[in-house]
Amino acid sequence: MFEFAWWWVWLLAPMPILARLLPPLKQGQQAALRVPALETGLQAGEQAKGRNWLRLTIALLIWLCLLAAAARPQWLGEPVNIPAEGRDLMVAVDLSGSMEAEDMRINGQEVNRLTMIKYVLADFIERRVGDRLGLILFADTAYTQAPLTHDRDTVQQLLKESVIGLVGDRTAIGDAIGLAVKRFEQREESNRVLILLTDGQNTAGNITPAQAKQLAMDAGVTIYTIGVGADEMLVQSFFGTRRINPSQELDERMLTDLARSTGGQYFRARDTQELEQIYQRLDQLEPVERDNRQMRPQSALFYWPLSAALLLTLMMVVMPLLRWLLARWRSS
Repeated sequence: MFEFAWWWVWLLAPMPILARLLPPLKQGQQAALRVPALETGLQAGEQAKGRNWLRLTIALLIWLCLLAAAARPQWLGEPVNIPAEGRDLMVAVDLSGSMEAEDMRINGQEVNRLTMIKYVLADFIERRVGDRLGLILFADTAYTQAPLTHDRDTVQQLLKESVIGLVGDRTAIGDAIGLAVKRFEQREESNRVLILLTDGQNTAGNITPAQAKQLAMDAGVTIYTIGVGADEMLVQSFFGTRRINPSQELDERMLTDLARSTGGQYFRARDTQELEQIYQRLDQLEPVERDNRQMRPQSALFYWPLSAALLLTLMMVVMPLLRWLLARWRSS
């Protein structure tokens, strides 16, 4: 179907005629409205009445073509149903000081834990087509970096820009869960899934993990917890090389309890491959069915009348030149 998006532009069509009907200006007055193309046509008419009507007609056609282009002509295709279904996923990422531990590897290179999380979550976010994603960053406290949105590129960019120590060095796991619950309460239709990634235990915040767990259970929020960090790491010291457990402060019991109590699952991410296991589990979640939306494909057509106006303008410019060349040729 063809239509003009801004049909009211056509109300300007009579302006050249109204300008022509205005009384002659007295000496010293200036015109309130000038139509250069039309004035050019009228001045030419004083010299040659026959050419005047042709130029006047072309000028009016140019005016109508410009109005047609400004009215945004477009072709609307057949309505297409867009299924509005997907998951609502809030991702909470730990930015405490312990995330600086370089006990992870990406393509054989040692990196810190946050870098590994960014690397894996980049692909995870990219695959969440149709889902709404939100991002919470937490350390001494928790704050919403990105509300639930379909804009995956923005969420990924905000995650990429996050840095360790941005909001402190401690770990407020309870606050992160409480903030996610609050965000989910603002949405009526939501399956309310929280993915929480941390490498330690709750050491800060106004809400304890137990209190946060109860809030999540009451609000129907499913929590998937991920404990990040290697089980062993080789370090060099004065006495030689020794093995240590860089994840000894990881509270796996608390993270497991949070996940199981809310119907989720606890994942242990000792390396990149284990962190990617969350894909399979999240892909099995039941998406939320919502009302379908309709969209009609739109094709802009403004360039057709605009091109016609340009050609007609060139015609008005070329015609006098052709007459002058013809007169010179005849006189010679």
